Amino acid sequence: MSSATKVLDPAFQGVGQKVGTEIWRIEDFQPVPLPRSEYGKFYMGDSYIILQTTQGKGGAYLYDIHFWIGKDTSQDEAGTAAIKTVELDASLGGRAVQHREIQGHESDKFLSYFKPCIIPLEGGIASGFKKPEEEEFETRLYVPFARSSLNHDDVFILDTQNKIYQFNGANSNIQERAKALEVIQLLKEKHHEGKCDVAIVDDGKLDTESDSGEFWVLFGGFAPIGKKVISEDDIVPETIPAQLYSIADGEVKPVEGELSKSLLENYKCYLLDCGTEVFVWVGRVTQVEDRKAACQAAEEFVASQKRPKSTRITRIIQGYETHSFKSNFDFWPSGSATNSADEGRGKVAALLKQQGMGVKGVTKTTPVVEDIPPLLEGGGKMEVWQISGSAKTPLSKEDIGKFYSGDCYIVLYTYHSSERKEDYYLCCWFGKDSIEEDQRMAIRLANSMFNSLKGRPVQGRIFDGKEPPQFIALFHPMVVLKGGLSSGYKKFIADKGLPDETYAAESVALIRISGTSIHNNKVVQVDAVAALLNSTECFVLQSGSAVFTWHGNQCSLEQQQLAAKVAEFLRPGVSLKLAKEGTETSTFWFALGGKQSYTSKNVTNDIVRDPHLFTLSFNRGKLQVEEVYNFSQDDLLTEDILILDTHTEVFVWIGQCVDPKEKQKAFEIAQKYIDKAASLEGLSPHVPLYKVTEGNEPCFFTTYFSWDHAKAMVPGNSFQKKVTLLFGTGHPVEGPRQRAEALAALNNAFNSSPETTSSADKLNGLNRGGPRQRAEALAALNSAFNSSSGTKVYTPRPSGRGQGSQRAAAVAALSSVLTAEKKKTSPETSPVASTSPVVESSNFDTKSESAPSETEVVEEVADVKETEEVAPEAGTNGDSEQPKQENVEDGRNDSENNNQNVFSYEQLKTKSGSVVSGIDLKQREAYLSDKEFETVFGMAKEAFSKLPRWKQDMLKRKVDLF
Repeated sequence: MSSATKVLDPAFQGVGQKVGTEIWRIEDFQPVPLPRSEYGKFYMGDSYIILQTTQGKGGAYLYDIHFWIGKDTSQDEAGTAAIKTVELDASLGGRAVQHREIQGHESDKFLSYFKPCIIPLEGGIASGFKKPEEEEFETRLYVPFARSSLNHDDVFILDTQNKIYQFNGANSNIQERAKALEVIQLLKEKHHEGKCDVAIVDDGKLDTESDSGEFWVLFGGFAPIGKKVISEDDIVPETIPAQLYSIADGEVKPVEGELSKSLLENYKCYLLDCGTEVFVWVGRVTQVEDRKAACQAAEEFVASQKRPKSTRITRIIQGYETHSFKSNFDFWPSGSATNSADEGRGKVAALLKQQGMGVKGVTKTTPVVEDIPPLLEGGGKMEVWQISGSAKTPLSKEDIGKFYSGDCYIVLYTYHSSERKEDYYLCCWFGKDSIEEDQRMAIRLANSMFNSLKGRPVQGRIFDGKEPPQFIALFHPMVVLKGGLSSGYKKFIADKGLPDETYAAESVALIRISGTSIHNNKVVQVDAVAALLNSTECFVLQSGSAVFTWHGNQCSLEQQQLAAKVAEFLRPGVSLKLAKEGTETSTFWFALGGKQSYTSKNVTNDIVRDPHLFTLSFNRGKLQVEEVYNFSQDDLLTEDILILDTHTEVFVWIGQCVDPKEKQKAFEIAQKYIDKAASLEGLSPHVPLYKVTEGNEPCFFTTYFSWDHAKAMVPGNSFQKKVTLLFGTGHPVEGPRQRAEALAALNNAFNSSPETTSSADKLNGLNRGGPRQRAEALAALNSAFNSSSGTKVYTPRPSGRGQGSQRAAAVAALSSVLTAEKKKTSPETSPVASTSPVVESSNFDTKSESAPSETEVVEEVADVKETEEVAPEAGTNGDSEQPKQENVEDGRNDSENNNQNVFSYEQLKTKSGSVVSGIDLKQREAYLSDKEFETVFGMAKEAFSKLPRWKQDMLKRKVDLF
């Protein structure tokens, strides 16, 4: 260890002392602060350091440091960024989480600082920059500006001088389209001062007089676009079991034994290899130089393993482990997070000071002031039922607020909020001694009530001892008493030979009052012994006809008033005897079994933590949780189920466009999350759990967002909502009109005659050579029906002949629409009016897409009609459920598909050593046996087929079948 004091880089002086983002660019191997006007601009030839400072609810600053490496940056600059990141971390107390960010493969957390996106720019500091006024506007596609960049699977933005175009590939998902609109809004404000037009171009829309025509002119005219070319970005790295390595003297050695927290020693550095991400864990008493060497060893390890450049490297310090790191362990013991974190900060600060590093802001905290949380509006209608057997018995008005620990209850509170006419709060309350039969019956009856109210209530499950403030505040007061009244509870204690301690007005009972305000005024019956008294609280003691209120010397006036209220609630009209601490009578002590010593300390409250938002998915039946960083209301996408974890409550939020079957499993999914978080994050398994449906969010949920009620009420899917918010409500919706136009075009194509051909068409030459008109009609069909996400075909079959593919796709689309009419599927909106497309003859390649004969096409349409007639009735949730239908393009019927060859999962994986021939590589999953399909995906083929296309693709990527 050097005795000389290391000089802190001047660029890092005084940083990390306020919440926000700070950025440095590496120039001549030194970090140079970037002007705030340049934040969000990243040049491909440079390297950057980004410090993100946040403040936890406990008041302490939390740090994330990212070093971003442009694809054209030099190796020396990249190395400087990595080294300076370690130095910056050391100056902040050594507790920051460090992230290596490679251009094109940035982490979600990094991207969340620069919403909606970052757009890396050509050049760098070494090559010099052009000033904005020196640049002429350049038309940009943000990928190479060529037709070959376009495909049917992605969304593209074309930025021109006077208009920004969004091209929606036919197979792109709704959320991609919505995200692209956010990027367009950014470009409009950034490059056009908010004064340019925006146009949406849908794949297959060929009208030369619309925005679509303008778009294709920029590419030299319309022509078919090719399939997506798979690049490194599309390759999903193989998931491997986490492997722990120790790092010593720059060498990486595997650690034997089952992965557990106990293997991590605080004076060593470790590498945890998770395949797609590599973590460097450093003990809190390690040397700064060892930490630098560990990060370098991680980069060398990734290179030696020939991992893709997208592999992330994240460095964390002991005591500040991230959720993604801990999720690789089956169990992560957690004590008092607050105490260990504070202790860790002190030790880290002392160690780094010994090593000559100046430490800033290590012990920075602010006093924590308890805020009254948002509560439900008063004046509503309260109804409470007690569960006994298969029945629910309503409580009288006088008994509402009394809860027995051996019973279960259903609470329904109906109130009027300022935003909506009528809202509902529906909860089950489970006493800590209640039996499982009563708990299950309470859930069943509450679900029935939820459905009868058309799914509008906020539905909760509340456990005795974990009541949230908005629940407690409904009762004046809330009193939890011993024992139970249900027949099931009485039978249970009788069978077990247990004494019946159920509260009675004549019995000896001690009631603790510890609350100080309306949201925590819950009182609890405790054992009637003097040892449970507390100088900071009040108690009510009843013994026969005598009722005492006992005031501790440190209790508050509010507690004293609540004690009197509780006594009147339990024993109306009774005469109270006041017993102040130190003035108790012998009668008082006799009722408690004699005088004993007791405490005078406050009861410690739960640890206060920041809220976290997560998206959920399943991989081979295992729950996958991904955090949404720096979340906002815009992250609540209507096609998703999300979890909001505040540590004191858990909310499962359900979008309107979620599949009905998934909606029914919301509590089950949330419970799996709670079980996982309980083992890794110390979350209570009995944390209050709420189910919140989109459009019915209560105030105690919206308080975690900057909530806009007007935005929340916009109808439609994610793309439709975004179009409405950005462009208003006056834009037409693709649907019946476009389908009618396409069907009319089809009719004209197949039944054209001199009598039915307009003079305008004759002048334009459209009645010459019937194949061209049929091609236009088929293109119209493709345009009209391809964009509907609710009618995509799942059943895989080999691709048909190239010359008939466009025709087959159009006819298959017609089949989809005819079936979808029964389902009343709501198609997507588009700000571009739908008109019958016209194909530019000079750009249509008749060689690659040969025109079909009339006989062939008419026969195929007849087949489609037959398919439509036998199609089974589907559900009503158009965006979520997809009808099974014959895919004409693939040229194989369903019976043939059922008899197709079956291959093992290992054979079908994209990275399999043995290539299976004669299968549709885009639908590898279809060749799995039913049993292995369920093992791999955690669901049956039928359930998978009803998922939206984007979700199918996401699941296939995760299991290497895409």
